[in-house]
Amino acid sequence: MTSPEYSSEPIQPQAYPESSAPVKSSSAGPPSSVFVREILETLLFTFFVIWLVKSATQNFRIEGSSMLPTMEEGQYLIINKLAYFLDEPQRGDIIVLHFPNDRSRDFIKRIIGLPGDTVEINNGRVKVNGVELNEPYIKDPPTNNQTWTIPPDSYFVMGDNRLSSSDSRSWSYLPQEDIIGKAWIVYWPVPEWQLVPHVSHPYVPSSTVSAASP
Repeated sequence: MTSPEYSSEPIQPQAYPESSAPVKSSSAGPPSSVFVREILETLLFTFFVIWLVKSATQNFRIEGSSMLPTMEEGQYLIINKLAYFLDEPQRGDIIVLHFPNDRSRDFIKRIIGLPGDTVEINNGRVKVNGVELNEPYIKDPPTNNQTWTIPPDSYFVMGDNRLSSSDSRSWSYLPQEDIIGKAWIVYWPVPEWQLVPHVSHPYVPSSTVSAASP
């Protein structure tokens, strides 16, 4: 049996032709369509936020002296337009409203009477459902001597400067649909920044309690 023969020549490594196809860089950015989509999404989100803020709030400049000494002419406020979607207006709330006789004009007043309430002014005192209001916020007491019974879906409003205010005493009741919103923040002038000072009257009975009393 003969032994196999082995070649003494070294084995040369086999050469492979280089690929001519270009290699894509992993650092290449995303296609332009992705950038366009991101820009559109950002713009849509921005417009949504602006729409939400404008739907929920509104600014208002006080003109005149009808809310002295609580609010002064020239102050700028932010109004919460969603406040009464979550809750009912209350006595003592300061609100911004459309003037019922000319809805192109907006006023700022304080709610005194709710639907069904009886408001009586006599000798400078204001009573609601027979109970006198404690009103530390007024400038001067009113001089009217009159009684009003507020119809459904309406409110009785007055300015804190009772001797210089066009309000429910002269133009009657405020329909609920004419309430723009609840005054929220005084933001200008900056040194006068504050939350608007609402005053509640929890001791006043509701109109149903008053009607049931002897």
